[in-house]
Amino acid sequence: MSSSNRLSRAYSNAKYISFDDTSKFILFSDCHRGDNSFADDFANNRNIYFHALNHYYNEGFDYCELGDGDELWENLHFESIFEAHKNVYKLLKKFHLEKRLHMIWGNHDMVYKDKAYVDKYLSSYFEPIDNTDKELFEGITYNEAIVLKHTKTQQELFLTHGHQADWWNYTFWRWGRFLVRILWKPLQVWGIADPTSPAKNFKELIKLERRIKRWILQNNLLITIVGHTHRPRFPEPGDIPFFNDGSCVHPRSITGIEIENGQISLIKWQIDTTLDGTLKVVRLLLEGPQKLVDYMKKK
Repeated sequence: MSSSNRLSRAYSNAKYISFDDTSKFILFSDCHRGDNSFADDFANNRNIYFHALNHYYNEGFDYCELGDGDELWENLHFESIFEAHKNVYKLLKKFHLEKRLHMIWGNHDMVYKDKAYVDKYLSSYFEPIDNTDKELFEGITYNEAIVLKHTKTQQELFLTHGHQADWWNYTFWRWGRFLVRILWKPLQVWGIADPTSPAKNFKELIKLERRIKRWILQNNLLITIVGHTHRPRFPEPGDIPFFNDGSCVHPRSITGIEIENGQISLIKWQIDTTLDGTLKVVRLLLEGPQKLVDYMKKK
């Protein structure tokens, strides 16, 4: 199956969510939450991420995670990841209980496409203090894609991880997982990057982006928002509407996409220093806000 067919299939089977100009969404991807070991890229940014997530929860945003939230290539089980970042999952649980949590699986957490796996490992967790099982993400469903559809304009935003355009990481993800666990994870401590990852292989990244852009051109310039490559993308109106929210494992920062007031923005959260030497987490606007209707195809 070609990358175009895989993207089309994901779009056809996507979960639909209605929204309007009062709706608010924050899109993050590629958190790669690990077990807090030397190979856990998320650990360096977990305080930034938690602060940002808490901000969006308090401001009434829905949270959309566009894949690779949990690092299940390097780690065998979700339990070790949960124990390392329990505060994050308890906050995500609050989104879930209010029906404001929308999850997409990527290649590094592709096991979540199996509902039985999700129900077994993510529905509850064991709390040793109480010696009881407690509810976590009971009833949650992970999707390959989500379509946000505007109730007034009928404009659609197609959200997916983006690895559909990456034949190795989609079709042979089990082989990729095997190589990461056995070979690349131990070598990561020496600074040797996994050459199969488009986030670390610029030539593969460019090829992948071209495939997605070609698919967008074949599908009426549908606004498409992905992750996977870790490279933020924010097109101008009139360009091919191919967006990328970046990742949560940039050096000392995370990037994401906000949708609010019928507008879209690319944002960055990082640690900044005040004049008196105090460290604080701040939000920076990188691109936008741009009206979503500006990306609608002219008839």
